[in-house]
Amino acid sequence: MDDAVAIKKCLDGERDDFRHLVERYQRQAAGHAVAILRNRDDASDAVQEAFIDAFRSLASFDTARPFYPWFYVLLRNRCYKMAVKNRETESSTDIEILAPQVGPADEERLALEKALSSLSDEFREIVTLKYLDGLSYDEIAEHLQIPRGTVMSRLFHARRQLQAKLTGKFN
Repeated sequence: MDDAVAIKKCLDGERDDFRHLVERYQRQAAGHAVAILRNRDDASDAVQEAFIDAFRSLASFDTARPFYPWFYVLLRNRCYKMAVKNRETESSTDIEILAPQVGPADEERLALEKALSSLSDEFREIVTLKYLDGLSYDEIAEHLQIPRGTVMSRLFHARRQLQAKLTGKFN
């Protein structure tokens, strides 16, 4: 089923068709939420709340546009609200960005996780969108609702910071 068709059916009262959108984008949304929040449980809560927000705001969605970039803005806002709330209530040094992997690359993976977690939220998000999701500059610009040049600039600076943090880690 096409996203626009599912949305139209939802707006016409067939609320069960929203499940199509949840099933199609839940995994991708969870990956983005983990990258922002650095906690799988919080990310899961944020994704669920963002889908609820999307369902409630569906009438304002322009079906001529793709669903996920619109939804991503809702998800991102929900994640940032949760991050602020979490900072106020706890300070955690346990950070989990990437799923654990067994094998000889553990040391490199751990160094990468540590380097990613030390980036600002803005840089960590843009690196995730580019390298873990494989989005183009234009797709990232649409997701984040920023100019393409800003995407390029943030990626440049994020890569420089990552390189500085990782230099010498694997030699």
